Amino acid sequence: MGDSQRMKDVIEYIISFLLHGHDDAAKYVGYTADRSLWHNYKVVIPPCGHLGSKWVLPDMDSPHITQAEGLETLVIDKDIVYNTLFFISRAEELINPQRDGHGRFAARFSILGKHNRMLIPIVDEYSDLLIKALDMPPCEQRISRIWLTHDVDAISQYRSVRGTLGGLRRAEFRQLASAWRNLKADPAYTFPWLIRQDAAVAGAERVYFVKLTGGKGFDYPQYSLSGSDYRQTRQLFLGSGAQLGLHSSYYGTLPSSVPQETGIDIRLHRSHYLRCSIKQMQRLCDYGVTDDFTMGFADAAGFRLQTSRPVRWINPETMQLTALTLHPLIAMDATLSAPHYMGLSEDEAYFLTEQLIRRTRLHNGDVTLLWHNSNITTQTYHRSLYPKLLQLL
Repeated sequence: MGDSQRMKDVIEYIISFLLHGHDDAAKYVGYTADRSLWHNYKVVIPPCGHLGSKWVLPDMDSPHITQAEGLETLVIDKDIVYNTLFFISRAEELINPQRDGHGRFAARFSILGKHNRMLIPIVDEYSDLLIKALDMPPCEQRISRIWLTHDVDAISQYRSVRGTLGGLRRAEFRQLASAWRNLKADPAYTFPWLIRQDAAVAGAERVYFVKLTGGKGFDYPQYSLSGSDYRQTRQLFLGSGAQLGLHSSYYGTLPSSVPQETGIDIRLHRSHYLRCSIKQMQRLCDYGVTDDFTMGFADAAGFRLQTSRPVRWINPETMQLTALTLHPLIAMDATLSAPHYMGLSEDEAYFLTEQLIRRTRLHNGDVTLLWHNSNITTQTYHRSLYPKLLQLL
């Protein structure tokens, strides 16, 4: 496919996305600086000149609508097509080399953090503006879909060699003995509780992301997918109606094969530690992943892609409109509570997540939450916070 066709596909997709898929209205939107053509459209978005050339930071000021001189055509004074592409493609990571200790592009490095725009999805606001300019009915204010997701970083705390040694070193003999007698007695085995909580949200999609890695370094601990603990847990997941997705390695490697008996659907994916580079995203496309749930900042809750709606990824290096759909992650448990991330109290975490959920509802978006089974313990407030958020949903 030639470069011009790729660019045409990208522009058409972005305008369609901004119009919530109302392609019949897209013909009334012109993306051109040629004033001799403006009379053909109801709304014109003049290009800023950077699309398809050099990536630059977008103009974060709010766009305004004016009427073209001598025409009925309305003109949006900011290039909301370029700005949308910049955010949904993650192009900022190409022009900003800063990374945290885990090689991640963090919120604190982003223009979003610097402009305090993590809590307001600016791309969704562009949608509202364009729809209003076309005199179309506003989008329905409701949550489109709810994704309750859980990364299975560990099935148990004690039922491994290192876990046993740690329990012995801390003199946790009673807990250790109970866990070895019965998996359900292990403090990290909170899956039955999570399943009960999630079941209270009617119509919610539930996905457990399962590791299929070597278990070394930051991938530790690894549980055996052929062992009895996983087999028992897998049956619990599938029996509850949940789906199993692939939780890929911290180091970016993808398994050469995924045995059918694991129950893992490789089309659903989240990267361990929310680590995922642009090159890794392309590898996911080539691997056959169709839906990725990594798109949140580890260090700050909010709208990393500046939209609350699932969106197809556009590779900012090749300008290829891919088949990979990105599902924005608005909040992760550790992001809210960990001292090295946001370090919020339970009340602060609830208030912040409530804002994000309500903002998502305004734009007919999807709510995607990430709660770990290993964080639902007496050492954190997440066992009381999570049900409150589900009640809100």
